[in-house]
Parts: sequence; C-alpha cells; structure tokens
Amino acid sequence: MAKVAEAPIDLPVHFIGAIQSNKVRQLAPYISLWQGVDRLSVISELGKRAPGAEILLQVNATNEDTKSGVAPAEVESLLAAGQDAGLVVRGLMTIGPTSGDIAEAEKAFLSLRSLADSLHLAECSMGMSDDYLVAVACGSTMVRIGSRLFGPRIAH
Repeated sequence: MAKVAEAPIDLPVHFIGAIQSNKVRQLAPYISLWQGVDRLSVISELGKRAPGAEILLQVNATNEDTKSGVAPAEVESLLAAGQDAGLVVRGLMTIGPTSGDIAEAEKAFLSLRSLADSLHLAECSMGMSDDYLVAVACGSTMVRIGSRLFGPRIAH
C-alpha cells in the first residue's frame, strides 16, 4: 500500500482476493472497489470502517470446494446485508473452473451474468488471463488479466 500512497496521481485501486476483516482498517483509505466480498464478517467490518464502500460479491459459480465465494442461492441475502451495512454493491465476481474447461467456464459465466441481471447489478467481474475471451462473450464487465499483462507470478 505504500506505493499506492506515494503515487503522484489518484489511481483507482481494486482489492482482489480473500479479504481478512482485521486488514480492512488499514486498506480502506486506498481501495476504490473491493472484489471478493463473500462473508458477513467482512461486510460488517467494511460497513464500520469504510461506509459507502463499493463492493462486488464473490460467487462460487462452479461449486468447487477449493474456491471461495458464496453459493448462488446465498447471494440475495448477502446483497441485502451489504446494502443494510451502507455499502454500494455494484455487482458480482467469480473465478472460472480450475479445470480450464471452456464449456464449464461458459456455463459458470452465463449463470453469473444471469444472476447479476436478475438482481439489477451492473457489474460482473469474471474472466482471467486464460478465459477472459469467454467471459467477455458471456457479459463480463471486468476481467482480471494480470499474468497476461505482466507474465506469470513468481513464487516466493
């Protein structure tokens, strides 16, 4: 976050990934959009520490045990909780199937877009470096293509 604080211009910064409730206070001044909100504890903390924060709810659209996110059936109650906490729920986010299967990705992405539309949510953050073209064809409004832009992650 030090680099963000020192930036000569005001850049929008998205937090993508698992959000720890105890980190919200120190991150809140820098984050313009919280992608990956999937727990009531995080919603509660964001409501206290960052009232009016913009968020995307993370949905496990592939029903994989290894993935974070709420089940599609739980989205409506999490949406209500976010709104009740004074947050701006802009949309949903998901991660495509671990298998990389394009047909499975398409099914998951179409399902998420349909869910977002039914809840009148404009944003769908879906698609990463390996499946972003499918995601865009399915209605993605945001893609996460860091490794396509910057190369593979270096293990530490």
